[in-house]
Amino acid sequence: MANITTLTFEFLKELAKNNNRDWFAENKSCYEKSHEEMYKFAENLLSKMSEFDTISTPSGKKSLYRIYRDVRFSKNKDPYKINRSGSFSREGADKRGGYYYHIAPGNSFIGGGFFQPNSEDLNLLRKQIEMDATPLREVLENGKFKKYYHQLLGEQLKTAPRGFDKEDPNIDLLRYKSFYVMHEFTDQEVLQANFEDKVIEGFKMLQDFFDVMTSYLTTNLNGESTI
Repeated sequence: MANITTLTFEFLKELAKNNNRDWFAENKSCYEKSHEEMYKFAENLLSKMSEFDTISTPSGKKSLYRIYRDVRFSKNKDPYKINRSGSFSREGADKRGGYYYHIAPGNSFIGGGFFQPNSEDLNLLRKQIEMDATPLREVLENGKFKKYYHQLLGEQLKTAPRGFDKEDPNIDLLRYKSFYVMHEFTDQEVLQANFEDKVIEGFKMLQDFFDVMTSYLTTNLNGESTI
C-alpha cells in the first residue's frame, strides 16, 4: 500500500501561495519527497489495474503528469501546477477509453472516459447513439454507477450536431463533444490508508461504460466489427 500523506497536501498548499521558481528551488527537497510519494501511489495503481484491465502506460511514473506548466500560450504565467495528476491508457483497439486521477487539497477526484475524441470517432459515437442509445443509458442509469459517478460529463453543443435532428429523443447525449465521468474525494478520504483501494474500486466501475463505448467505436452501423 502506498499512501498519500499530509506531506503532499502541505506542499501543494504552500506552492499555491508561493508559485514562483525561487520558492520552488528552496523547497525542492519537499517536492522530491512528495513526488516519490505520488510515484509509488501511481505504481501501485498500475499493478492493481493489471488484474482487471490491460494498460499500455508503461509505468506509474510515466502516468504522472509533470508539475511544470506550459505557459507559452497562457495568460497565467505561474510556472507550476498546484495539483498532482495523471492518466492511464488502455491497450488495444478493443479497449478504448482512459483513466484519470487528480490530487489537490480540496479538489481530488478520479474519472475516466473519452475526452475530446477525434471528429471521426465523435461522429461514429453519435451515429451509434442515434441508432441505439439503450446500452449507454443502461450503464449511466445503473444504480451503483449513478450513485458513484452521478452523471455523464463533457462539453456540449447548445443545439443539435450538424446532420442530427434536434428533436431526436437522444439529443441530450448527441450534444456531447466529450464523454466522461468523475468521482470526487474529500481530503480526509485521500489521506486514509485505504485510498488506493478506493481508487481501484472506482476504476473497476468504469468497465461497463468502456465496454459500451468501445462497442460503438469498433462496430459499423451494420453491426459488423471493424477490428
